[in-house]
Amino acid sequence: MNTPDGLAYTSEHEWVAELEDGRLKIGITDFAQDALGDVVYVDLPDTPKEAEAGAVVAEVESTKSVSEIYMPIAGTITDINEALEDSPDLVNADPYGAGWFFIMEAAADADRGVLIDAAAYTAQTE
Repeated sequence: MNTPDGLAYTSEHEWVAELEDGRLKIGITDFAQDALGDVVYVDLPDTPKEAEAGAVVAEVESTKSVSEIYMPIAGTITDINEALEDSPDLVNADPYGAGWFFIMEAAADADRGVLIDAAAYTAQTE
């Protein structure tokens, strides 16, 4: 499985990339998309959406199951990847690129300590 360094991860299989402006881009990992199988539908949140860490903010439907996408840390979702509405298969084809889910602003008191690095995530999924 592909687990790029330089990203943060959650134990629920989301990845977190810090953008130049300090906001965070969120998607699901290669491990998660592989386990799901072919993604056929993505239900994204309305924006802006404020949520606590661990809150369910989106759903992914595949040929195998429906899975929930969780807020990695507390904050506000500011943007969604509208391309997934017409092309949910981007999640499978490019999970760390075009298949991202949303962009968020972390809350001032958000606990980033819950995020893990690539080595810890890889160890968790082996």
